[in-house]
Amino acid sequence: MSRTTILALTPIAFASFLLLQAPISQAQNLNRLSQSEAGTAPSMQQLDQIAKGYYKADQPGATVIVIKDGKILLRKAYGLANLSTKEALQADHVMRLGSITKQFTAVAILQLIEAGKIALNDPVSKFFPDYPASGKLVTIEHLLTHTSGIPSYTGKPGFMAKSMTDISVSEMVDSFKNDALEFEPGTAYKYNNSGYFLLGAIIEKVSGETYANYVAKHIFTPLGMNNTAHEGHERSQQARAQGYSQLGDVFDSSMKISMTQPYAAGSIASTVDDLAKWDAAITAGKLLKADSWQRAFTSYKLKNGQDTNYAYGWGVGQFEGQTMLSHGGGIPGFSTYALRLPKDKVFVAVLHNADRGLPQPEMIATRMASAAIGKPIPEFKAISVDEKILDQYVGVYKIDDKNRRFVTREGNKLVMTRTDGPRTELQAYTQNAFFKDQNSLLRVEFNRQANGEVNEAVVYQNGGSVAHPKLKEVLPQAPKVVEMTAEQFAVFEGDYQIQANFILNVRREGNRFITQATGQGPVGIVAIGADTFSAAEVGAQLKFEKDADGKVTQLILNQGGRAIPAKKIK
Repeated sequence: MSRTTILALTPIAFASFLLLQAPISQAQNLNRLSQSEAGTAPSMQQLDQIAKGYYKADQPGATVIVIKDGKILLRKAYGLANLSTKEALQADHVMRLGSITKQFTAVAILQLIEAGKIALNDPVSKFFPDYPASGKLVTIEHLLTHTSGIPSYTGKPGFMAKSMTDISVSEMVDSFKNDALEFEPGTAYKYNNSGYFLLGAIIEKVSGETYANYVAKHIFTPLGMNNTAHEGHERSQQARAQGYSQLGDVFDSSMKISMTQPYAAGSIASTVDDLAKWDAAITAGKLLKADSWQRAFTSYKLKNGQDTNYAYGWGVGQFEGQTMLSHGGGIPGFSTYALRLPKDKVFVAVLHNADRGLPQPEMIATRMASAAIGKPIPEFKAISVDEKILDQYVGVYKIDDKNRRFVTREGNKLVMTRTDGPRTELQAYTQNAFFKDQNSLLRVEFNRQANGEVNEAVVYQNGGSVAHPKLKEVLPQAPKVVEMTAEQFAVFEGDYQIQANFILNVRREGNRFITQATGQGPVGIVAIGADTFSAAEVGAQLKFEKDADGKVTQLILNQGGRAIPAKKIK
């Protein structure tokens, strides 16, 4: 249910604005609109050509809807709803939404504010008298905007092992309320699910209704969203799609999860049709007063005046020069994304019935939105650039005070990484502009000063851009690869348990060393020490530990600033 990309070697844990982008095994024919068609509304056939290139008839797929100015441009399903029965997906199949749930929770809170029952500046302690002292500092608005500093319960050790167990609202709140705040409320943004869980609990305390009943009675029923509900509290018999995860080269049923765990942070299931009704209601100003809707869509500012690019249950960004409101979701078996462009009255929703193994729903939705507004994303073609020119782009670029982007050259390609992050290979499409591949919206353009020196890298994604100034800092030394034979590597092979249902497998495939996490694809690793391996593709290291007899007992996964132990089980 998190906003940001999940760590590639960590459990899914209903992660995401963005799930990890899955690699696509074959080139896709996107058949985008020609430039001569720019500015005109695309036909259903043209949008269908964009979408269908991403899905296979014998795999999980997607339901997709594209609406402009109240008219449906595309409403279609791709792939299978059930791999066992070969049932095809239909556009009205129900799917888990994951964190798109948060906007319904936010609107419920705003309804209660309009009713005078709560206020944005009410502290958590008002509703939970036994909450520790931090409850006096954290307000409802902090919870809505992910600026509370409360650690996310989905990131706590042991969460995945208990994720299949039903839990009461009070038990879950008790599980994280005594955790120390990660920062002073209002001073930083860090996406977390604990805040929205607490908002659900507040809705129940103030309204006297369960969260499931409240959103059904006050949001879904008035809007005719008959096939939308907190999973387990459905009001219709609408057919549901099965959820899947990619395991190696095949798809299998996803891990189980009790929907009492995501609750108000990610428990809603719906259809693209109902999401279209939701967007139409927002456009018409239903459910809330105009000033409340405006507030719901305004990016929250930290105490230092910095924008968080997150409002109340919606991400706030720019897309082709206009405001984009969006959110995504990742939850076992499903990955989702929905966006709205208020200026051009465009709404797009893409719901996948797989949490891994398909392209990012965000990327597909963005391509659809680009076509809908007559500005199709161009088809970049890779060209060769002289290595001397590539070397001019090599260096360190500033993200913020703590984080950097590092650009290096490997042969005739540039490789971009970020602090504690994965590596991205870039291909040139002009002498100073680069793209990842045809299945990604990421591109990077290097600019020069008047004297010809490269002074910044501008990263473009989703219609927006961020400029990163080039620094005089020295690139960090890349770890040297250590030669290791198959016999030497054999002692490390086996399964390592991070949590009860989450395993890292370490093995050799031909002359490659591989690690693979439960529900995720294989990742190559190389030795950088006698017992240490680098997984540069995902910005991680594996360090193996031995007992006094020299037998490997566990590994330590270092990724994203965390050190996670995993005991060897075979």
